[in-house]
Amino acid sequence: MGSAPASETMYLPEGVRTAVKLLVVGHFAVGKTTFVGALSEIRPLRTEEVMSQAGALVDDLAGTRDKTTTTVALDFGRLTLNDTLVLYLFGTPGQQRFTELWQDMTRGALGALVLADTRRLDQSFDVMGVLEELGLPYAVALNDFGDGPAHGLDEVREALDLLPSTPLVRCDARDPVSSTEALITLVEHLLNRTGELEHT
Repeated sequence: MGSAPASETMYLPEGVRTAVKLLVVGHFAVGKTTFVGALSEIRPLRTEEVMSQAGALVDDLAGTRDKTTTTVALDFGRLTLNDTLVLYLFGTPGQQRFTELWQDMTRGALGALVLADTRRLDQSFDVMGVLEELGLPYAVALNDFGDGPAHGLDEVREALDLLPSTPLVRCDARDPVSSTEALITLVEHLLNRTGELEHT
């Protein structure tokens, strides 16, 4: 995608008519901040703080030995998907103690992309459970960390007990191309759901 000059990315193109709020959710250290940063056409808003010794007592750092900061409020970015549609991306904190905060962030959101890690799939259940309680539709994207178990998508779908209609894709949160494809999968899912609801 390449970085454009600030003057070209600060303001929306004149043709944009639709703005959609989407959440990027997932458990602690799954790559949400990286995902939003890789996609945002503006400088992303980040609320990262250096992890403290107190946090280390409650946050599961298994498999994340290089992680030194954590999101304490939200990440925010913007992606103009085409000439008429812009996506506003809100990345949520991953720790359970912030669940109430990101529940508030679901207000006005059309849907959510759940980032998952094959090394810690079990930690995705709480996140998906909250979305289901709130009635917020979602798609799941497996963030490829390289050293995770190489499970097939069908195996992961079964392990996560996903409905057949819930999209499941792979992505690399560092890569704008695969991350964009994951978001497009979510948007298409939301559009399909909207069409189905209109015909019921």
